[in-house]
Amino acid sequence: MQSNSSFTLSQASIALLLGMAALQAPVASAEEALPEYTFMDAIKTGKNLTSFRLRYENVDQANRSETGEGLTLRSLVGWQTAPYKNFSFGIQLINVSKAIDDYDDRAMNQPQPGMGNYPAIVDPDNTDINQVYVDWTGIKNNKIRLGRQSVKLDNVRFIGNVEFRQVMQVFDGIALENKSIKDTEIYLAHFERVKQITEKMRNGNLDIANIKYRISPSESLVGYGYFNNFNDLGFNQNNNLGAGADASNKTLGLRLDGTRKVNDDWKVLYTAEYAKQTDYSGGDKNIDAHYARLGGGAMYGTWYVRFDHELLSSNDGLYAFQTPFGTNHLFQGWADQFLVTPRFGIKDNYISFGGKPVDSVLLQAEYHVFTSDEDFAKFGGGFGDKYGKELDLGATWNVNSKLMLKAEYANFKEDDRLALATARKADTEKVWLTAMYTF
Repeated sequence: MQSNSSFTLSQASIALLLGMAALQAPVASAEEALPEYTFMDAIKTGKNLTSFRLRYENVDQANRSETGEGLTLRSLVGWQTAPYKNFSFGIQLINVSKAIDDYDDRAMNQPQPGMGNYPAIVDPDNTDINQVYVDWTGIKNNKIRLGRQSVKLDNVRFIGNVEFRQVMQVFDGIALENKSIKDTEIYLAHFERVKQITEKMRNGNLDIANIKYRISPSESLVGYGYFNNFNDLGFNQNNNLGAGADASNKTLGLRLDGTRKVNDDWKVLYTAEYAKQTDYSGGDKNIDAHYARLGGGAMYGTWYVRFDHELLSSNDGLYAFQTPFGTNHLFQGWADQFLVTPRFGIKDNYISFGGKPVDSVLLQAEYHVFTSDEDFAKFGGGFGDKYGKELDLGATWNVNSKLMLKAEYANFKEDDRLALATARKADTEKVWLTAMYTF
């Protein structure tokens, strides 16, 4: 681990950006000045971070003899103050409790004793501090956040808070957001711990540089670098690296994404992205893979249809491109068969469709065809490359500004069965019913 050198690099980068911001930003006039709150006013006029989410999940999985059922309630209770002398403070507590717990909750990333016949639903009991941080906004167009925090960048493919699960992913460290340059957003961060959705806390170093240039309000070009010095985030065995291997890696990439208006009714949707992932800071030399996504479609009013191809490549079956800090539930099907990329890599060709029949209701559908980047040994002999297919359906009803109801369905069908039993992607059917109230 190279904790000291990484932290020094992050501090230097943040100091440099703050200096640039101070030189570029004009002094705010009296009309632009933020209101000067008293300490008590800052507390009273802050932002509520409270919500309650009740979810029922049902999982029928071919290689488990029992059906998984879970009914869980996530309670987030928190508050962030308004700025007081350029500082604001936020704290949010989390409690996840079970009403029905017929499932393997994978707490601390371990199989739940006595639940080996049940599918996994990764919603363990949890009571903790979900977020606690201090923000400083003493320089115009800059914010520094120090503490435990939820982070979402771009489409959350690489950095996200996995808020779909009841226990969110949160990061401990320091982050800078800079908007001093016109149409440009710069995000730098150094994190030394991550709390995963299994509630397991892992120690290491993650340095982030994400620079977004807004071509238009709905189009952007992003360059990013993610420098991961966590030895193991729980996926080494899946990648044939071995339990004792160092999985430290760096990911460098570019993303072009947007919506281009054609006329008052029609819009064009497009995405093009490429990233390279290699070993970093003592990481295993087999870490060498790339990511690519290319897709597009059209939108008429509130309705859209698009086709996308996403590739997470394999290095000869020894290692495949990983996104351990992303909100992976949103990608490669909602059935969560590919939260960790198989060592043979994956190609995902999918079509997505959705829209709003009325303003308060959103309908969504996706159909995926999954194949491997490298052929794999099949159960019973021979080789194949077809993981399977998946249909996903969802409906969301925003009853009002505070209450949201959602129903979702995922059905994955296996094609070529992998010979390696622990890597098998068996037929899986999932149903979610969710009610969420936000204050």
